[in-house]
Amino acid sequence: METQDLTKVVLLACGSFNPVTNMHLRMFELARDHLQDTGRYKVVAGIISPVGDGYKKQGLIEACHRVEMSRLATDNSDWISVDPWESLQPEWVETAKVVRHHYGELVAAEKNSDEVDTVKYAKKRRRKENSFGGKDDPQLMLLCGADVLESFGVPDLWKQEDMTEIVGRYGMVCITRSGNDPHKFIHQSDMLWKHRRNIHLVHEWVTNDISATHVRRALRRGQSVRYLLPDPVVRYIQEHNLYSAESEKKYAGVVLAPLQRNAASSSS
Repeated sequence: METQDLTKVVLLACGSFNPVTNMHLRMFELARDHLQDTGRYKVVAGIISPVGDGYKKQGLIEACHRVEMSRLATDNSDWISVDPWESLQPEWVETAKVVRHHYGELVAAEKNSDEVDTVKYAKKRRRKENSFGGKDDPQLMLLCGADVLESFGVPDLWKQEDMTEIVGRYGMVCITRSGNDPHKFIHQSDMLWKHRRNIHLVHEWVTNDISATHVRRALRRGQSVRYLLPDPVVRYIQEHNLYSAESEKKYAGVVLAPLQRNAASSSS
């Protein structure tokens, strides 16, 4: 199939990235391979969008550190970059709004390609071969782990209309692991079943259970996390003395922002 016949895709990963791990980066590679192997897509970019401090998840360190670590982790990538927009918002922003924002940015960039801010769309000089070409507008897909898909079933964590918009309008690429059964979850949800063709399930056959939670625990205990995180990220954590027993207590007992907001909305 000719390149111009392929649908261009930009992968967007939202999350805490607390800290960013090698598995976070590996997800982008797995998703790109899977989509391009279908012969229908050309993945032209990947975006990491760290959540803002307003998310209030226990142990969440300041967004400025999480953004910088993500930048260091992707510095040698010719197609994955970091966008700080979500992290700079004064309050937590729903994922659907984040996806909507980035899609608008991509469409605007496509229409005004000669005026694209080459800093915001990082490494453009190093990925000219991935420049937008082919079908009219790029398709934005949310990249996540299967646990995010399954979190759609947690009461008050997501708005129904947000889930429908993300899956129905944009699409998702979910990386699954042993122990996850996303097929069953999709089968049990009428909404997900309706949009099942927009959900791309990618199985990670090379088992990699790196968890940011486990990494933070190791750091608190003074244990090595080398080879779990990119070396520049390890150095940054050491230089700034991040992830202590004290930092893990941050937001302890605080209701997660989406639960707080959605529960208030449903009761009003």
